[in-house]
Amino acid sequence: MSAVQTDEGRRAAKLKLAFGAIGIVFGDIGTSPIYAFRETFVGTHKLAIDDVHILGVVSLIFWSMTIVVSLQYVTILLRADNKGEGGTLALVAMIGRYIGGSKWSWLTVLLAVAATSLFYGDSMITPAISVLSAVEGLEVVEAGFARWVVPIALVLLIGLFFLQKRGTTRVGALFAPVMLLYFTTLAVLGVAHIFDHPQILYALNPWYAVRFFVVDKGLAFLALGSVVLAVTGGEALYSDMGHFGRGPMRLSWFGFVMPCLLLNYFGQGAMIISLGDASAAQAITNPFFYMAPDTLRLPLVLLATAATFIASQAVISGAFSVTHQAIQLGFIPRLSILHTSDEHHGQIYIPLVNWTLMVAVILLVLFFQTSSNLAAAYGIAVTGAMTIDTCLMCVLLIAVWKWKWWLALPVTLVFFFVDGAYFTSNMTKVPEGGWFPLLVAAFAFTLLTTWAKGRRLMRERMAEVSLPLDIFARSGRNSTAKVPGTAIFMNSGSSGTPSALLHNIKHNKVLHERVVVLTVSIADVPYVDEIDRTEVKDMGDGFYRVTLRYGFMEETDVPSALKRLDNICSGPFEMMQTSFFLSRQTLLTAEKPGMAIWREKLFAWMMRNAATPMEFFRLPTNRVVELGSQVEI
Repeated sequence: MSAVQTDEGRRAAKLKLAFGAIGIVFGDIGTSPIYAFRETFVGTHKLAIDDVHILGVVSLIFWSMTIVVSLQYVTILLRADNKGEGGTLALVAMIGRYIGGSKWSWLTVLLAVAATSLFYGDSMITPAISVLSAVEGLEVVEAGFARWVVPIALVLLIGLFFLQKRGTTRVGALFAPVMLLYFTTLAVLGVAHIFDHPQILYALNPWYAVRFFVVDKGLAFLALGSVVLAVTGGEALYSDMGHFGRGPMRLSWFGFVMPCLLLNYFGQGAMIISLGDASAAQAITNPFFYMAPDTLRLPLVLLATAATFIASQAVISGAFSVTHQAIQLGFIPRLSILHTSDEHHGQIYIPLVNWTLMVAVILLVLFFQTSSNLAAAYGIAVTGAMTIDTCLMCVLLIAVWKWKWWLALPVTLVFFFVDGAYFTSNMTKVPEGGWFPLLVAAFAFTLLTTWAKGRRLMRERMAEVSLPLDIFARSGRNSTAKVPGTAIFMNSGSSGTPSALLHNIKHNKVLHERVVVLTVSIADVPYVDEIDRTEVKDMGDGFYRVTLRYGFMEETDVPSALKRLDNICSGPFEMMQTSFFLSRQTLLTAEKPGMAIWREKLFAWMMRNAATPMEFFRLPTNRVVELGSQVEI
């Protein structure tokens, strides 16, 4: 194959991935034009509809998209991949490899947990505000449709969550063409109005954003809380990097998505400026749909609704992915995870997360009723996560990339200033709805930190009373009867004898011919090479210690991994001749509790409701024995 053909093949593959990214990655930020520009004028703090404010808002949107999305996320953070994967948890796992032993490593982990907690609030609000804002376009088509907006939105959203179990493999093929048409429509509508009033292009000059603050300091600061809606979804670019790669995503963003978005925002501003006072006051209530001629407004509503449906699908899938990462990294209890595709391992479905999000989204729509009311709640979760990403980026530049402090400090200060201004502005919206994502984040943060600390305390207590496996193997060599077959004892730690093995000896007084103590270890990388997957140590007399290593993006399929050890552990593992022994702990409160009593009770409740190891590790259901023990923490 010639070098020319190879280059052409690479370009074709890159274009294909870039096309796919348009359908999956950019839905959230792509649907922002439906409500972002509108909210700066008709939201909680209304602005005058004049040239100063319109040019100021459009200029702020342009420079926000340039600084936050293009520079911070697309240019800098997309370079920070953890073996191809992105996202806050992946970033912290990568940083941990460099500063894991330092006294500040706990702070980066805490920031990651906080960002993950905020994400759950975002994943509840995004489907609600996106679908509601699109369906509200019916009011522009015909005012009488107003009473049907909430029922239609609820039907669409409920249908969306019921579709999750089927996976997105089939409908996903339609995402890219629909979003391609949608973004093209954004650009065409914008260009048509820019030609009518080309003076809107003055907003490219940052002076018009500065002038907005000079003329209207207080309102300009408060307007930032709505302007930031134009960049919501920017943080998703980093999280989705593993699906498409930085090259195709940058090509999609700079070559297509960003120009289409900016043309539409500039077009909305041009349309409002060109209208008279009375017409502008009416159009500003929903400028996105007023951009289209009367005959095309209903098709635009349908197209926008399809786009918001796709954007919501991406956010829900993102919630599944983040939850899976958090489970693997030890922040969330094991949950039931179903795989919706035989070809794509990343397509998963988590029933508990799905139904929890659905209930929350329904309650949000019923409580807030309109997308404008929801907009007040939307920005806090996003700007909070962006601010945390900036903190982590500072650690990344200095600790991982080894930038000089005199270079890293000015770069991060710029992003701290921008993200901090947005976050502070959004904090003023707490009484109007901003309390919701903060409440969700506080609840999620409590759950995640309680589980992580409880697991650590439990492992420490179990390690204190654990007997070294080599000593146990020698003591059980001749003192216990042997029975045919293989016994595999799951062990959460990398040393010591599992409590299930001790209880088996104590009560059954037998050992199997082959005893395997198996530990599943989750690495701080997304995927582990097959050559590094297993580690086997022969303890003698039929005892083996086996460690299986998985990345935080991988599924833990123990039987499949054991098949690869046929020639290592004295013969193959026949599932019908193998028994898996699991330990189930009952928690008791110690005289000096390791954490507050209410947190211990919460941790115990989470343990009782976690998915069984049998289900999580894909163990054969008829070959599992559970033995209980009591642990004080």
